[in-house]
Amino acid sequence: MGRSGRVTLSDVAKASGVSRATVSFVLNDDPRQTISAATRERVLAAARELGYVPHGIARALREGSSRVVVLNVDWGMEGNFSRSYVRGLDEELAEHDHILLVRHGHANPEATQKVLDTIVPRAVLRLGEVYLRGEEPTEEDWERGFAANAALQIRHLAERGHTRIAMALPDHDFPLTGARLGFAQETARQLGIPPLERFAVPRPREAGAAAVEAFLAAHDVTALAAFDDDIALRSITALRDLGRRVPDDVAVIGFDETEYGSLTTPALTTVHIDAEILGRIAARAVLGIDTEGLAPVPGRVVVRESV
Repeated sequence: MGRSGRVTLSDVAKASGVSRATVSFVLNDDPRQTISAATRERVLAAARELGYVPHGIARALREGSSRVVVLNVDWGMEGNFSRSYVRGLDEELAEHDHILLVRHGHANPEATQKVLDTIVPRAVLRLGEVYLRGEEPTEEDWERGFAANAALQIRHLAERGHTRIAMALPDHDFPLTGARLGFAQETARQLGIPPLERFAVPRPREAGAAAVEAFLAAHDVTALAAFDDDIALRSITALRDLGRRVPDDVAVIGFDETEYGSLTTPALTTVHIDAEILGRIAARAVLGIDTEGLAPVPGRVVVRESV
């Protein structure tokens, strides 16, 4: 066998007494070659006896594409949602003999084309693509999708008596900022509370405190719904630096739970999202496999001390 321990075409050729090219023609069932029935059977028997498994590249050439699926994850989307989505996508693809390649960063057309030219992937996906394209959420989205998860923040605050709510955002553009704001504002409208104010909480710590101070001086709000746990923790730190009590003076809720929220004082109330099933659904859709029986898991609020 080859030095790697994997049975190779050369091993099969040696065992069957023919050339490596002949083995390739037989195993690939190349219609352009005329191989006698006896030779064909001898090669196939040797392959079976040795336990030969076709190399992925050779199989890809026969199929017209590789068994690789590419997932683009934009900067700013590397939270629990993306990790669980990638886990489900990767495991489901592996169960069907495919490999996942994850690319982080802005998915510009030039870079994507290089990937297409190099590995001829089975498919190229983009995390959150339907929302990045600005498509309207479906009824299912509002029931158990990304829109429903975004609505959880506002509903949780409203159920605790907060009607003057602001969205605390990053100080630079993130891919899903517009979608999140739209879902949150629609939820506020459905609940009959005033439209949400919004402001950015920048780094470093002093800048964050200054931004929160300026915002609270101009707006009478009792709760902040943060874009993610990172922004929520920046907000809590800023409020404490300003002598404001959380949640007594201002409540704060995070989004897309990280472990750090449980370590702060007060501990952060946040929204936990498990997207593993969404990843599995995406994998099956790419492979043309029935997704019956797979349903997204609704997000849930992890109640701690900040609200």
